[in-house]
Amino acid sequence: MTHVRITARKLVLRLVAGMMPALTAAAYAAGSHAGGHDHHETEAAIGKPGVAARVRRTITIEMHDSMRYTPANLRVRPGETVRLVVRNQGRVKHELSLGTPQALRAHLEQMRKFPDMEHDEPSQITLAPGEQGEIIWQFSEAGVVHFACLIPGHYEAGMRGTVQVGRKK
Repeated sequence: MTHVRITARKLVLRLVAGMMPALTAAAYAAGSHAGGHDHHETEAAIGKPGVAARVRRTITIEMHDSMRYTPANLRVRPGETVRLVVRNQGRVKHELSLGTPQALRAHLEQMRKFPDMEHDEPSQITLAPGEQGEIIWQFSEAGVVHFACLIPGHYEAGMRGTVQVGRKK
């Protein structure tokens, strides 16, 4: 009978080495912010975080438990930096996330898997009932920027809106 002597250190090293392919695959699949977002591509499509000193206009958006934003459709000029004051008028948590339809749907899928996900993105804000916050955003390119509440069930109930940047074509 042959006895193999494996030290605790060797055992740990073998376990870690064996787990590396799975950990690497998980890291690539998750991307950043647990959602695999490509922030450079998204920012090019929807704009970028704004500088407070360049804000020329403030728009207040209210979030309601009817799963609606008021207003749900905004208009801004290309290049304009806007302060979005977001108020949760409801009795449940709501959020406002700016993005392309594709990015919002991808983030929605991540929210379904991780409903308590914390956001630390300049294009998103999550507010408890009665809270108010703001997003300062520069809408760089003409087109349509979408926003939505990605808390599971809210998007599906119609909690979405648009920002028309520039003229309609």
